[in-house]
Amino acid sequence: MTNTSSIKNRKYTDSKSRSLKEYLLLFSKGAMMGAADVVPGVSGGTIAFITGIYEELLGSIRSVNGEAVRLLFRFNLTGFWKHINGTFLLVLVSGILFSVASLSRLILYLLDKHTEMLWAFFFGLIVASAVVVSKKITRWSAGVIAAGIIGTVAAYFITVMSPTQTPEAYWFIFLSGAIAICAMILPGISGSFLLVLLAKYEFILNAVKELRVDVVATFAVGCVAGILAFSHVLNFMLKRFHNVTVALLTGFMVGSLNKVWPWKETIQTYTDRHGVVKPLVQENVLPTDYLQVTGQEPYLLYGVLLAIVGFMLVYLIDRLTSDNTKQV
Repeated sequence: MTNTSSIKNRKYTDSKSRSLKEYLLLFSKGAMMGAADVVPGVSGGTIAFITGIYEELLGSIRSVNGEAVRLLFRFNLTGFWKHINGTFLLVLVSGILFSVASLSRLILYLLDKHTEMLWAFFFGLIVASAVVVSKKITRWSAGVIAAGIIGTVAAYFITVMSPTQTPEAYWFIFLSGAIAICAMILPGISGSFLLVLLAKYEFILNAVKELRVDVVATFAVGCVAGILAFSHVLNFMLKRFHNVTVALLTGFMVGSLNKVWPWKETIQTYTDRHGVVKPLVQENVLPTDYLQVTGQEPYLLYGVLLAIVGFMLVYLIDRLTSDNTKQV
C-alpha cells in the first residue's frame, strides 16, 4: 500500500534521477492523459492516478507559486526549473499536447462513424478506473461511503444536464478553459464532458484542427489560470481528507457511466454553426432495443469485446505501474 503521508510531504524536484526510459514512459503517460481528455466522459486525471504520477503532478503544479515567480524575476532559471519540477512537467505536458493534436481528428471521426464501439471501449475504461481508484482508500467509514454516494449522485445529475448554446467570445473561451482543466485533473470528472455542457467541445477541437491560434491560446490561458488555482484546493483535500476525497472521486466515475453508455436514443437535436444537426438530449436504451428504436446496428458483440479490452487496458496499466507507485 502506498505511504500517503510520505507522498504528500515529498519535494518533487528529483527530475535528474529519471532515466531516458523513464522519461519515455512519462511521455507515454502524458499521451494517455491527452487521449483521455479528448473524449467526453473520460478523465486524464484518472490516468494520472492509476499510473502513479497524480500526487507528483499536483505537487509540481502547486510549486508554480510566489517563490517560483521570485526565482524567475531574479533570473535564477536553474533554481526556478528545479523548484517547479520543470522537466517532469515539460515531458508530461508534451505527451498530453502530442496526443491532443494527433488524436483530435481521429476522435471526431470515430464519434461520427463508430459511436457505439468507441463509447463501449471507454465504458470499460471507466469501470476499471473506478475499481482501481477505489483501491487507494485505506480505511472505510460511514463518511467515506457517504462521500462515494454523493459523488455518484452528483456526477449522474451532471450527465443528464442538457448542453446549451453559449457565446464564442474570448472571455467565455477563457472561462471554459478554466472550468474544463479543473475537471481534467480530477479522476472521474471529464473536462471534455463539461465542454460539451458548455457547448464548446467541438468548437475547441475544430480550433485545434484548424490551427486557430487566437482561440487555442485563449483557451490555454484559461486552463493555466484554472489549474494553478484549483490544484491548491485539491491538494488540501487529499492531504486532510484523503479517503473521503478518493471516495468522492470514485463516485464521480461511477456516476459518469451514465454519460458513456454506448447505446442512446436521440430525443432532441440542435444545428451547429456549420449547419450540421447534432444530438442535444439523449436517453440510454438497451442494446437489444437499439436497432428498433434508432434503426442503427448496435454492434453488441464488438461493444462487449471493446469494453473488456478497455477494462483490461486499465487493469494492466495499474499492474505495470503498481510497483513504481509502492516505491514512491
